[in-house]
Amino acid sequence: MAVHSAAGDSPTTLGAVAPFGALRARVPLGRVLDALGPALLAVLSGDGAGIDVLDVVIHDPAGELAAAPGDVVLGIGVRTAEALAELLAGLREREVAGVVVKMTASQVVSALPTEPGWHPVVLGLAADASWSYLASLVRSLLAAASAPGDPAADLFGLADSVSGLVDAPVTIEDLSSRVLAFSGHQVTADAGRHDTILGRQVPASYLQMLEERGVFRWLARESKPIYIDPLQDSMHGRVAVSVRAGSEALGSIWAVVDQPLDPDRERVFVEAARVVALHLLRLRAEGDLDRRLQVELVRAVLAGGHGAAEAAARLGVGSGPLCVLAVQPLIAEASQQEAACERLRQRLVVHTAALRARAAVAQVGGVVYAIVAGRDAAGGHPAPVVALTEDFAAQPGEIDAVIGIGRCVEGPADLSRSRADADGALRVLRHEATYQGSSRRVARFADVQVASFLLRLADMAAEEGDVTSGPLGALLDYDAEHRSGLVDTVAAYLEAFGDVAGAAAAIHIHPNTFRYRLRRASEISGLDLSQPDARFALMLQLRLRRTMVG
Repeated sequence: MAVHSAAGDSPTTLGAVAPFGALRARVPLGRVLDALGPALLAVLSGDGAGIDVLDVVIHDPAGELAAAPGDVVLGIGVRTAEALAELLAGLREREVAGVVVKMTASQVVSALPTEPGWHPVVLGLAADASWSYLASLVRSLLAAASAPGDPAADLFGLADSVSGLVDAPVTIEDLSSRVLAFSGHQVTADAGRHDTILGRQVPASYLQMLEERGVFRWLARESKPIYIDPLQDSMHGRVAVSVRAGSEALGSIWAVVDQPLDPDRERVFVEAARVVALHLLRLRAEGDLDRRLQVELVRAVLAGGHGAAEAAARLGVGSGPLCVLAVQPLIAEASQQEAACERLRQRLVVHTAALRARAAVAQVGGVVYAIVAGRDAAGGHPAPVVALTEDFAAQPGEIDAVIGIGRCVEGPADLSRSRADADGALRVLRHEATYQGSSRRVARFADVQVASFLLRLADMAAEEGDVTSGPLGALLDYDAEHRSGLVDTVAAYLEAFGDVAGAAAAIHIHPNTFRYRLRRASEISGLDLSQPDARFALMLQLRLRRTMVG
């Protein structure tokens, strides 16, 4: 096994070596470039030296241009030189930090302004890179730079300090190998580290190799750093140390290296793990408290009524129209539901923040709810919500989930209606995925209203036990005894709007045989298919029966 123990029994004081927690108030553009590396984000025009980033905004070509000094503008819809030239012209006086596009260098050059004295910074994002990840990365770096004393923000400062001490790019990860923070200088790492930071999670293929080598078993029982030989020929080695609070493991620190650390750097690595442990304990304690408060406030808003307005104000979504998203994992194992919901909640929090959507997210029961503010004048839904939801559902991830979108309401007091809509859409999507193999994962309630109504009718019919009464019951009994196919015949006739030839072809029998079966169905059940009410009643019964049996 290519895992080697490293001595670390004589720790030095890490704080005496480097100023942990010395966080910047703003993020240099070079820090963002370094975090992603030139393979993902490269300078196509201008010089990013000396430029600080204050925020990240998404440019909508169809909307009003919104950008302020220090903003990084994400040109998501900018695909041509003409569109980029128009965007740059609009940003001429705004002193933005830079513009990000998915275009070639030649396209960018042809779009650059010709007037002297202005050389805008244009960055190229890799074609397969995620816009929302870039936005969340920049926001994570900004949070780390502007929130001293916050343990989540301090982790980025700690990662930078540890990186400087061991002279290697560093990540701090939780017990599920999710990236909590990372240092700069990731450009010197390998593709495995780039994939890890891009997805904020160690890829499954690498996790399997580390598991096979016994790395996680070692980290679970040892407090000393360990060295792991390269997992692939194109990769560097790793040194990792467990982050622990007494006997409880909290996470780990990983550095990309070419050989085991020398004794001095090993001692620093051990001390770093102890400092990180304090921050993770504080982060967990504050996170648990904040999460409980968030859940109670979201629960109060979803209930509607008089208390909803105050709770919505505390959540930051108190003004303007609102709507509810309901998200749930498609997981059969009840034991895995809680963890999957938490992962979805975390992803949705990052996703809404990255797209600058004003939202409050919390898990209530087995469902993750998001209350989203704003209105789209055309569709009646909050402006970002449909695009935001579809983008979230389309992101690659190990959790398959369905998302229901409720109606837009005028304020917090009416949110219980939007929540009921979202729950109804969610139930339809779950039913379709489970019983029909549907690939649909996102739906507005308006899109599935009839299906939701049928599910509720099916519930009522199941309670009363009379979904197969009347003519349908008589046909089912006759088919069960004689295997005559009368129910399928009548159903095909109704679905074909009375087209005997088309209906007969659909169930693969001769039209004359089909007509005979229709006559027998009428004789046995007393059904008169010439009557609209009779046809409607039977179609509803058939649909309810199909809904109830999946």
